Amino acid sequence: MSPPLPDFGHLERITDEHGTFEHADHSSPRKEHGYCTDDMARVLVVTSREPDPGTLVRDLARKALRFVTEAQGVRGDCCNRRDSSGHWSGARGVEDCWGRSLWGLGTAAARSPDDLVRQVALAHFKRGAQQRSPWPRAMAFAALGAHEVLAVRPGDSLALGLLDAAVQVVGHRANATSWPWPEPRLSYANAVLPDSMMAAGEALGRQDLVAEGLGLLAWLLDHETNNGHLSVTPVGGSGPESPRPAFDQQPIEVAALADACARAATLADEDRWQAGTERAVAWFLGDNDARTPMWDPDSGGGYDGLRADGPNLNQGAESTLALISTLQHGLRLDRARL
Repeated sequence: MSPPLPDFGHLERITDEHGTFEHADHSSPRKEHGYCTDDMARVLVVTSREPDPGTLVRDLARKALRFVTEAQGVRGDCCNRRDSSGHWSGARGVEDCWGRSLWGLGTAAARSPDDLVRQVALAHFKRGAQQRSPWPRAMAFAALGAHEVLAVRPGDSLALGLLDAAVQVVGHRANATSWPWPEPRLSYANAVLPDSMMAAGEALGRQDLVAEGLGLLAWLLDHETNNGHLSVTPVGGSGPESPRPAFDQQPIEVAALADACARAATLADEDRWQAGTERAVAWFLGDNDARTPMWDPDSGGGYDGLRADGPNLNQGAESTLALISTLQHGLRLDRARL
């Protein structure tokens, strides 16, 4: 059975003239919590890679681009928090929001159907790509944006330099066979680490990095599969001795696995990567540890977390974007079979 089409309607309903509200009470936006660049960068990713964007999706993409560029400082660092009146708070830095903004900008620069959007996104990507972060996930997100830019601008020196730097920060597979992950514990958006290794390896012509990323992703996919369905790392992370299944499971973990498996499928002819993408889609549709759907088909929103007794029924931006992103990969896989 084909996966459902991504529904951007809920995303539109929790978006105003400034951006997409971070949190929701069921399907209603909680405006008092404002917006964040992390989410708006994700909006830019999914709207830019939508294959046939209509007016709604194009409008969301333009709002996301405006938000992300306004979050960026003159040195390329990034501010994450904005209140409902449009005022920014907190210092700019090179944490995850910086890396995700480069992922969004790189994706828009490579894939947007709008020439002006591509030009603006590329200019701001180049500004942000001059920065470096000490944080592995921030550099991993940035590497995904650099890979997008290199797909349309081979030899771009800033993108290549960013990838080289990311390889040094993201880390390498540990030697221990029982726990090969490069960190003592799994934390959040885990699959972005092997995803960025594969992206860097492909762009830099380094098959060793591709192989390392594929191997690490294979371990993670096996580790986060339980009786044929995904059982992903919960809030708070997990280590070698952590009991499983564990809750509160987050949709971002599933979306990161779908992203990485979709890339792996382009690099290695193995059925496991298609199966991984299918498991990610199925997790949202109810094939998970609680045997319950993780989305609302009426609103199109994704539920915020999977508990042992069922879903957290709030439909915030991160979970809805994770759903949309995963369905995009599922549909591409389904169409490739035709």
